[in-house]
Amino acid sequence: MTAPATYGSAAVDAAERLREALAGYEIVADVHDGYGLALVSVGVGLVVWSNGERFWWHTGWNAERRRAVYAWQEAAEPGRAARRIAFHHAGLCETTPPAPDTASPL
Repeated sequence: MTAPATYGSAAVDAAERLREALAGYEIVADVHDGYGLALVSVGVGLVVWSNGERFWWHTGWNAERRRAVYAWQEAAEPGRAARRIAFHHAGLCETTPPAPDTASPL
């Protein structure tokens, strides 16, 4: 069974605005939807989720609490979210070795 298409939903609309804002930082991203959420695939290891009200993405691991750490931003501010995600993306590019047969780490 597949989820019904939700294109036009608040989550997808927010994700599309984020994708457009990321393009301003020369980051190519894809938007995918399903089950009431939208995903913005920024690169290997960097996916941004949206429920239409906010964006959130994985930023690291808290070893003391043994759980993932996430950053979030209100969906009403896609430009601000894009700036933060672009900064995180740049850090990942610096620490991730290039994929085989490419010059890009992500």
